[in-house]
Amino acid sequence: MTATDGPSYRRARTAGSQTAVPALVMRGGTSRGLFLDARTLPADPAVRDAVLLAAMGSPDPRQIDGLGGAHPLTSKVGIVSPGSGGVDVEWTFAQLQPDSDVVDTTPNCGNMLAAVLPFAIETGILVPDGDTTTASVLTRNTGAVADITVPTPLGADGRRYVEYAGDARIDGVPGTAAPVRIAFLDTAGSVAGSLLPTGNVRDTVTVPGLGEVEVTLIDNGQPLVIVRADRLGARGDETPAEIDADAALKDRVERLRLDCGRAMGLGDVTAKNYPKMTLVSAPADGGSITTRSLIPRVAHQSIGVLAAVTVATACVLPGSVAHEVAVVPDVAGPGGGREVTVSVEHPSGEFSVTLGLGAGDPPAVVGSALLRTARLLMTGEVLVPRAVWDPTTEKNEEATA
Repeated sequence: MTATDGPSYRRARTAGSQTAVPALVMRGGTSRGLFLDARTLPADPAVRDAVLLAAMGSPDPRQIDGLGGAHPLTSKVGIVSPGSGGVDVEWTFAQLQPDSDVVDTTPNCGNMLAAVLPFAIETGILVPDGDTTTASVLTRNTGAVADITVPTPLGADGRRYVEYAGDARIDGVPGTAAPVRIAFLDTAGSVAGSLLPTGNVRDTVTVPGLGEVEVTLIDNGQPLVIVRADRLGARGDETPAEIDADAALKDRVERLRLDCGRAMGLGDVTAKNYPKMTLVSAPADGGSITTRSLIPRVAHQSIGVLAAVTVATACVLPGSVAHEVAVVPDVAGPGGGREVTVSVEHPSGEFSVTLGLGAGDPPAVVGSALLRTARLLMTGEVLVPRAVWDPTTEKNEEATA
């Protein structure tokens, strides 16, 4: 793998009354979104966010005037650039909501992460030179680094390409595809600052109208509130549609989330996309634990990558809310270098996470590995009104240089 010399990107251009920005639409794991080269976008964050909102069609519940899919899982953006400081590629994840004008770049997304290396190769940021390509990818939102590996066979034209066809299957995506292997190096405290922001594996939070609720507040790549489903009046096996239709349940979940956000040191999280909420119960289909996730106010059709990593981590922490309902191997014992695989059940199937364990009692989780898939769906330009961003103006020309 080699980095390209000099600019490998096309600049945004005027197109009549609109601005055309080079873009790819990609599926990453169980999410889908718009991917752009950071160097094509305005440097001013406010102008950049306006471009992203216009491109996705937010705020509008149907996102009818943009490329968003009217759901948080399909209202995501990846902003990618060449790496620096020892990493190969850097990216910023942006979560948009269909009915909001906020572009949130504080959380992360392990599903969209699966498409970052394919994007970098497709756009010439990196040039593969072997049958597989491995690159270190920095998520700028949180500072987490992951090693990502994708197959890059040699084509008939003598050039290597990203192989999207294969036999790997992930629940929540139809069919099969080539594997994208992701090894997270250090994700503890990605947003909340530490694995257990309160210092406890279990906390009791008093919520008006709910009373005392036992929770595990944890962040191993995704700030999560883990709570037993039955404590909030849920069965634990609801479909996402049932959860979304249960206004009373969602109200209980949101009130708990607001209190837990403050307990995790995240302040007022009313307008934030974290912490996510994960309702847990005993496994139902041979896995380790059953989950139902909200992101944070809409039910997830499956579970996010880093949410799965965080839930799996909680499963191996004795005393946690997850551990008391999970079926996992005994991980007690001296020394490090061990691995345990946790099967996280979700509405679309299951998600296996392999955790690397270090020394300690309980053992420290020192790494995690998992498999995702990705696919390039469209290449071209996304068009936004020039009133939002005109790249020919002196100010924006300097910003994109």
